[in-house]
Amino acid sequence: MDAVRVALLREVLAGTEWLGATRRFGGTLRGSVVSHGGGLLLVGSEGYEPWHLAAHLVDEAAWSGTPELAPTLVRHEARESDPAHLAVGLGRIEAARRGETLLVVAPDAPGAPLLERVHDARRAGATVLALSAGCGELPALAHESLAVPPDPELDLDTVQHLVSAAAGENALPSPRGRRRLRDRLSRLADQLTAPPSYRW
Repeated sequence: MDAVRVALLREVLAGTEWLGATRRFGGTLRGSVVSHGGGLLLVGSEGYEPWHLAAHLVDEAAWSGTPELAPTLVRHEARESDPAHLAVGLGRIEAARRGETLLVVAPDAPGAPLLERVHDARRAGATVLALSAGCGELPALAHESLAVPPDPELDLDTVQHLVSAAAGENALPSPRGRRRLRDRLSRLADQLTAPPSYRW
């Protein structure tokens, strides 16, 4: 879906909760991967692989100059004979650590094996985001969750387009004035409370 179609879709959805919700979730996704320097893992449920979202995030990463948005697609049935970018299996979630972000996309409630891996990744310090139907245990495991209940007007695929577009948008410039002064005071406080650096 190109930028013109996303703009038209946003126009149609203006005044609904979805415009703000997808922008917030996309902003959370971008903020998580950018602040930690990348490491985005993308996985679907057992019967669903989020190919389109992976492709759109790769495009958004290139267009926005934010390489951290390009995900590693984790697959339930990855084989060693697959091309390298398609051969990443569920073991990669088990290896997730602090600083990495795990985005789970599930149109249905994921099974126990995936939920256990997601739980372990969260315990290891990974940030967990969920884009799902909002059922089952997944939303409770996620740091941030966007529920897309079955609706003939707006489906999960459309919401994924909006989220990826929002994640690729450039952040607004930081406001000037009080916040800028607060930032300088915070930096000064950090310098004053830091342990002294000795030179030998």
